[in-house]
Amino acid sequence: MEILDLRHFSSADLRPLMEDETQVWSRLLSWDYSGSAEMILRYVDSKILPGYAAIDRGRIFGYAFFVYEGNKGVIGDLFVANGNGNRASGQREVESRLLLHVIETLQQSPGIHRVEAQLLVHETGVVARPFVEQGFHRYPRLFMSVPLSNTHPSSSPMPRDIEIRRWSEQDYQTAAAVITAAYRGHVDSEINDQYRTLSGAVRFLNNIVRFPGCGLFDAESSFVAIHKTLRSLVGVILCSRVRHDVGHVTQVCLLPEYRGQKIGEALLAHTAANLRKRNFSLLSLTVTEANRAVDLYKRLGFESKRVFDAFVWEG
Repeated sequence: MEILDLRHFSSADLRPLMEDETQVWSRLLSWDYSGSAEMILRYVDSKILPGYAAIDRGRIFGYAFFVYEGNKGVIGDLFVANGNGNRASGQREVESRLLLHVIETLQQSPGIHRVEAQLLVHETGVVARPFVEQGFHRYPRLFMSVPLSNTHPSSSPMPRDIEIRRWSEQDYQTAAAVITAAYRGHVDSEINDQYRTLSGAVRFLNNIVRFPGCGLFDAESSFVAIHKTLRSLVGVILCSRVRHDVGHVTQVCLLPEYRGQKIGEALLAHTAANLRKRNFSLLSLTVTEANRAVDLYKRLGFESKRVFDAFVWEG
């Protein structure tokens, strides 16, 4: 087995592996990964995607890639084919070798002071060793979902001066301000540093709304909460379509002073009702295990389907 630079290869070399990975995302997360896979393959053909491939007798059977965002590196994906339907004996070692190459490259890259990774299809702990050995902090996160047949309109009244309306392009800047305020001092701002600044939150929103990395943004099932008297945005929920009948909440947050008033529950109910009306079958989300919102999601019928890890290194 060899570990080679991903930019030595073409989409034709990588496509069979990507097809395997697409099946895994579908089976584990009810997620159609094909749009993301096609985007990755285009970057591979353009020779602009940094990463490494595991090669055996001329065939790629594993890969990992990363991206640079200013002084930060983000590990985008890690996948190693499982040849026999069970976990092959050497698969974990290949994953570790690929990750170690990526981590060392990023940590040694000039100007890179932070590295982030969230690898949804890997159960918590499975790929932790190279991260922990290289000084990363580890944050367990939950992938949760609820069948939309199990969701119902919110029966809890909101404050009368709050209204909920559909997301609009004009909400970018004010939603970014809500995100920044909502996550100030929060564990999630340790995991994703884009939450810490207004410009970072705008980039986060741009990634969610304009790029298919987390599915296709679904404006119809995305909403904002507005204080009618102040005419100010106090909460937001964004949803993407990750399969033709599956929605995924990519962001839901409130200004701190509006928590505990059933507004978050109402936002989730609006999204679920919209998706249910359009014959979607499932709604999913991810949440940090230490986030107290986990209790709300469980109360609304969400079940934890898997635990994965977020990793952060600060140089």
